[in-house]
Amino acid sequence: MTRKIRGLWAVLAVLALLAGACGDDGGDEEGSGSGEPTEVPEGPTISIGTQDFGESAILGQIYGQALANAGYDVEYQELGGFRDLEVPAFESGDINFAPEYVASMLEFLNEFAGEATSDVAETQALLDEALAEIGLQSLDAAPAIDTNTFVVTPATAEDLGLSGIGDLTEDLTLGAPQDCEANAFCLPGLDSVYGIDLSGGFTPLDPGVIPDALDAGEIDVAVLFSTSGIIADRGLVVLEDTDGLLAADNIVPIVTDELVEAYGEDMATLVNEVSAAITTELLTAANARFDIEAEDADLIAEEFLADNGLS
Repeated sequence: MTRKIRGLWAVLAVLALLAGACGDDGGDEEGSGSGEPTEVPEGPTISIGTQDFGESAILGQIYGQALANAGYDVEYQELGGFRDLEVPAFESGDINFAPEYVASMLEFLNEFAGEATSDVAETQALLDEALAEIGLQSLDAAPAIDTNTFVVTPATAEDLGLSGIGDLTEDLTLGAPQDCEANAFCLPGLDSVYGIDLSGGFTPLDPGVIPDALDAGEIDVAVLFSTSGIIADRGLVVLEDTDGLLAADNIVPIVTDELVEAYGEDMATLVNEVSAAITTELLTAANARFDIEAEDADLIAEEFLADNGLS
C-alpha cells in the first residue's frame, strides 16, 4: 500500500513538472513583444500628462496602454492646456511622463532662444541639456514629425496669390492656438525668419475650432498641426516654408529622472520600441480618426498597438 502511494506521488510530480515546463515555454513566447503583463520592479505609478489637443491624447494612450499591457501601473492626467501647465505638473510631481515635441519643447525651455534646427539629433541633444536642469530627460524620438503648419483655403490662396509663408501680408488675420504669441514656430518665427508681423491680426483659438473659423472666413490664415487629417479632408493649402522657420518637431517622450531610476532599461526599451513605430503617416491617419470620424483616443491607440505588433 505504501509503495502504491509513493508511486502515485511520483507520477503526479512528473505531471506537475511537465505542466510547469509547458506553461513556461508559452509564457516566454508571449512575453517577447506581445505586451503580456510581466513582473516589474516596484516603483511609482506612471502618470502620463496630455495637452489640450487630440494628438496628445492619442499619443498618451499609445504609450500608456503599452506600459499597462507590460504590467506597469498607469494613470492619465488631462492638463487642459499646453506646456505652461505641463512643466509645472512635472515640477509638482502630478505627472512623470508626457508625449512631447523635440524642437518645441526645447524652445519653450530655453525661452525661445532659437536654438532648434531641422537636425533632430542635434536639437534633442540641446533639449536633454535643458531637461537635465529640471530633473527630466527624453527617451528616443519617434520618426513622426508634427510641426506648426500655416494653411489657407484654396479660394484665399488663389485670390491673394499665396503659395509660401513669405507671401503673407501684415493685413491678414491669423487664427492659432493661444501659445502662438510666444511659440518660436508661430508669431515670433514669422517675424524673425520672414519679417512678417501678424500680431495685430492674431486671434487665439482652441485648436478644435480653428478649421471651422477658417472655413467661415473669420480668419484668413490658420495654424494647424502638420499631421492633422483635416488638411487633406478639407483640401486646405499648406504654405511652403521656404526659409526654414519650422524645425525638428519629432514626437518624443519626456520622463522624470526618478521614473528611469525606478524602472531602468526595461521601461525605456519598451517605450523606445513604441516610439519607433510612430511614423508621420500613421499618426496623421490616427488624427483623422479622432478629428473627422470622432473616434475615442483610447480605441485608436488600442488598434494602433495591435496593428503594429505592440499589444
